[in-house]
Order: sequence, then structure tokens, then C-alpha cells
Amino acid sequence: MKAVVVATAAAALVGGASAHRNHRAAHQALFEKRGYAEGETCIPGCTTIWKTITGEPTLHTPSPPPKPTATAWPTGPAIVPTPIPQVCPTPGTYTFPATTLVVTETTTVCAASTTELPKGTHTLGGVTTVVETETTVVCPYATQKTENGVVTNVIETTTYVCPSAGTYTIAPITTTVSVPVTTVVIPVVTTYCPGTYTAPAVVTVVETSTVVFCPFESSTPTFAPEAPKYTAPATPPKAPSGGLGGHGGKWAMTYTPYRPDGNCKVASEVLADCAAIAKAGFTTLRVYSTDCDTLPNVGAAAKELGLKLIIGVFVGKPGCDNGSPDVAQQIGAIKAWAQWDLVSLVVVGNEALFNGFCTVGQLTDLIHKCKSEFGSAGYTGPYTTTDVVSSWLNQDVSSICSAIDVIACNAHAYFNAGTHPSEAGPFVKGQLELVVNKCGGGKPGYIMETGWPTAGVCNGVACAGVSEQAEAIKSIKETIGDNVVFFSASDDPWKAPGSCNCEQHWGCGQLFN
Repeated sequence: MKAVVVATAAAALVGGASAHRNHRAAHQALFEKRGYAEGETCIPGCTTIWKTITGEPTLHTPSPPPKPTATAWPTGPAIVPTPIPQVCPTPGTYTFPATTLVVTETTTVCAASTTELPKGTHTLGGVTTVVETETTVVCPYATQKTENGVVTNVIETTTYVCPSAGTYTIAPITTTVSVPVTTVVIPVVTTYCPGTYTAPAVVTVVETSTVVFCPFESSTPTFAPEAPKYTAPATPPKAPSGGLGGHGGKWAMTYTPYRPDGNCKVASEVLADCAAIAKAGFTTLRVYSTDCDTLPNVGAAAKELGLKLIIGVFVGKPGCDNGSPDVAQQIGAIKAWAQWDLVSLVVVGNEALFNGFCTVGQLTDLIHKCKSEFGSAGYTGPYTTTDVVSSWLNQDVSSICSAIDVIACNAHAYFNAGTHPSEAGPFVKGQLELVVNKCGGGKPGYIMETGWPTAGVCNGVACAGVSEQAEAIKSIKETIGDNVVFFSASDDPWKAPGSCNCEQHWGCGQLFN
């Protein structure tokens, strides 16, 4: 039976992918690793099964032939806009009802991808992952199962040992084509974000025994219904914003307790790392979340070394209402730890607006929620959130500006094609000034991430390299170093290199020894 594709079907996910936001997106991948202590995760996991049911489209011909059979989305909580296969047994014009579907939460399912193949045996699908060393990956993949003559697309998980550095395709499908050219359909793992999706209404069929795929062609991004909003006190207490910043161009360094293979470091390794950062002259460490025993291990090291902490509540998926289990777990962990004498700043969300994980309203509510929760547990210090400059400037963020005590943004001059390493400092300073002015100019501003990679492609005049990093860090340190958090203490070999080939090479701690 020949398959005809009416419009482009969903594309396969490829593990380790990254776009222009390369460095920023790497943080999301970092925190997706929790729960997989013995290996990397190449794509999001899911146990949803895509099933088929029959439908009743209407056929219009002078003499109605048998009605086509339809495959529709499953009922229940996992309703998603997967392309709908319609079996049309005879020539004619078939009218399929237009369908609108609203997805309220990010859902990963099996969907269909298509390709034209010549006669012969072909290997298709699977999941591609790139590793830099011998690595064990835990990898969900799409496949097909046949039971009682019914073919079902399912998502299964496999553990795969990559014996050395390289690119690996895991769990592909082998298919044999016996005719000169045909279009084949393969299952792929596909993630649908919240949004409104619409399927087309009419398809004209001119061939006998044809399968038509009616995909959902358009979507309007939306967010899941928000949880009941937290109402801040009418006159919330003003947290102090003093005590932040450094001297001599050194204040804070980002730190994540991961080994080169991506597994968690133990307390003794964390202490050694933090001691090196303290010896370099930094007074503060910025951590992003509570995973990997960050609070007890980094907290103990900070206490022993006389360092302060910038702690965070990390938002790593769409819909950051304060009822999110992941967010609630972090809030609970921070309250249980409660070593407030070590904390100089709480950062609620890291580029959550840029990644589409929060609306402005949701992030505002989450900041108020954290202020209430941590305040009730004894914290009296300042709060902020941080994002890329465009996310601050391109929308109304006045509610966030009112909710936070200090203004913060992430600014990486390497991603501006017109900035030479020697100009990194003035560039970063100018970016911060834009954000501070956006919030009215009445609160102090700080950079929560800035740095330069030692390896990667040239982005215009912004070239990566060892000497280039030294030049850029020197410029930042001399221009605005007292008010920035440098990224990062060491390289991250466990990250995928990204399209810029720079993701693993932001370590700059050696420049401050």
C-alpha cells in the first residue's frame, strides 16, 4: 500500500542538539540529568504509548465506496497532535473534519516521520547521540510492535554503552523496499509543547489504496493553565540588597558539582574545587539548583572556606507555576537546609523566560512564592531572577522588576558576532545597563553569568580560543568584574559540543590563579 504525505510530519529528535543559544541551553541539559546517576540521558524519557482507534470521516463521491478507516490520537491525559493516518480505499475527494487540539502540558510520544526510499534495504530512525569519551547512555527510543496483526508505535528505553568518543545511532529500524521508489513511515520520539494545533479539513485522493497523513499544520504557543496565584502581602518587607559585589575585579564564580563524565562529585572533590576558587580570590559561589547534594556539599565547603553562596531555584520545563513538583522539591530542600548565614542572594529561575518555561506572570508569582516560603524559614536577604537581555527588553517585565530586590542578567559577548574579545567588558557592562534601565534604574544590577570559551567556531569577530578567552576575561574583570559572576570554574567535558563546538570549553578558573 502506497503512503502519500499531505504535509510535513513531525521530525525526529536528535540527542545533544543545540542552536544559537548554545551555552544557555546547556544548563537545561545539565539539570535534566538528575535521576540518571549512572549515565547520560540523550533525550527526555517517556512511557506514553501511541495507540490507534477508528474514526468516521465523510466520503463524497457520486457512488459512495467503502469509508476510509482513520487513526486518531488517544483519549486521556496524553492527547497530542500526532499526524492522523487516513486509509482511502478508492479514488475520490475525501472530506475530513477540521480538528483543533489544545495541548496543556509538554508531552513526549511516538509520532510519524516519513521519507522516500529506493528499492533495497535501509536503516532508519533511532536516536543519535554524540559522546566525547566512553559513556553509558540511558536512551528512550521509538519502535514498532505487532500483536494480533495490529502494529503499534511505542517508546521503550535501552541502556547503551558507547565504547569511545564518536557519534552513535541507537535502536534504528531496518526496512526493505521491494518497489523502485516508495514513501515509508517510521516512528520517532516527538515532544509537543503547550499550544493550540489545527488539522486540515480536505484532501483529494486520485490513487487507489492510499494512506493519507493529515498532520496538524499550525500551532500557537500557549502555556498550561496556571495554578492559583500566590498573593503577595500588600506591603511586603523590603529585603536588603547590600553586601553583594566584590573587589579587585573578583566577586563570584559559577560552580556545578559534576565530574567530567557528568556524574556527581563527592564532598571531598567539591571541597577541593571550592578551595581552588577561594584561593583565586573569589568570595562567592553561584550554584543553580539543589541536585547532586549541592546544598550540603557546597554549603559545607563554603562554610569551611569562608565563602558566600548565591543559591537558585531552577526552572527546567514549561509551566513554572509554584505547584510544579520539581520546583516544590527544590523549595523544600532549601527550607530544610536553611543555612541562611551562607546565602547572599537567591536566584529564582535561570533564563526561564528565554526558554519559554515561564510567562512573566508565572515567574512573578514564583518569586513571590519563594520570598514567602524562605522568609517564613528565616531568610531575610535579597532575591532576583536572571535572563538574557532580549527577554528583559522585548516584553513588559514590570511585575518582575517590582518583585525582585536586585536586577540581574546573563550576558556572553561571544554570542555577539560584532564583539572582539578585547571589547567583552564594555559590551557586558552595556548589556547590564540596558536591563537596569528597563526596570527603572532604581535598583543595583549584577551579571549572573559571563565568560568566553577556549574552543569553538568563530562567531564573526568573536572567536573562541585560549588567548581570546584570556583577553576577554581581562576586559570583563577590569571593566565590571566587581559585579559579575564568571562562568565557569572549569570545563564541562560531559556536555554535548553544540553547533558552536564550544559548550565544553567555558572553564576560566585557571586565569585567576
